[in-house]
Amino acid sequence: MRNVMSNKFVITLYTLPALLLILVLIYIPIAMTGYYGLMKWDGIGDMTFIGLENYIKLMQDGKFWTSAGHSFLLGLFSTLSLLIYLAISLVLASKIKGSDLLRKIYLIPMLLSSVAIAQLWLKIFDPSNGMANRILEFFGVENTPIWLADPDIALYAIFIPIVWQYAGFYILIYYAALKNVPEEVVEAARIDGASPLQIAFKIKLPLISGVFKVTIMLAIVGSLKYFDLIYVMTGGGPNGASEVMASYMYKEAFKLNNFGYASAIGFGLLVICLGMTWLTSRLTKSENDEVQY
Repeated sequence: MRNVMSNKFVITLYTLPALLLILVLIYIPIAMTGYYGLMKWDGIGDMTFIGLENYIKLMQDGKFWTSAGHSFLLGLFSTLSLLIYLAISLVLASKIKGSDLLRKIYLIPMLLSSVAIAQLWLKIFDPSNGMANRILEFFGVENTPIWLADPDIALYAIFIPIVWQYAGFYILIYYAALKNVPEEVVEAARIDGASPLQIAFKIKLPLISGVFKVTIMLAIVGSLKYFDLIYVMTGGGPNGASEVMASYMYKEAFKLNNFGYASAIGFGLLVICLGMTWLTSRLTKSENDEVQY
């Protein structure tokens, strides 16, 4: 077996199907998207080559950069929400009573589709009978907001269900990482007189810093290409207040039948995601990414 696995031809033979799948499902579609961005095309008829016109238009398109700003804002919010998920994970990992039940409750949103979550929160944000305004009225707020129809708060309102939707995903990652921290290291800190807060901030968090960096990257890149829940809840409105890059691309392609320009937007979104991935990895890089224990 060792001789077989050291044979370069056999290794190539084993990896070739996966490489072909990656080529067909990822790299060829990316190349085709970039190619379609060079065309004027309605998605059905003949394509007309127009060179870099779509990409030049993209660089000058105020609506695109506004939607990009909304995507970056969601990325910032998502990154900050990781602190909430991390705090919850620290509590769950501290062996409190009922932690198993709480962990299962936090995972419930992961079992629901984005469309179901959007419909649920549309009811919650309903200005007439929604739970959100009923709670505000209970605490004495008279002028309750029209959550999804107010351009000033629509994007921030959508962020609430996004945080709820992905809570279980990130809490599960942090919880698993915290459970992998060697118990003898924690016990040694307790014997030395460390408080629970000191153990959390000086022992556990440094040991899972690599996981935290990965989740930062996932949160930022995921927010940049976020689409489904926003499209169902607001469609990018009101008046573009919650428009993000993915929803803007969808409208150009399937509502305006401008597939050439939509392809340019999609390729631009890819470049931005790659750039943010590189930037995030550089900003979070340290000399000792892997802690030895």
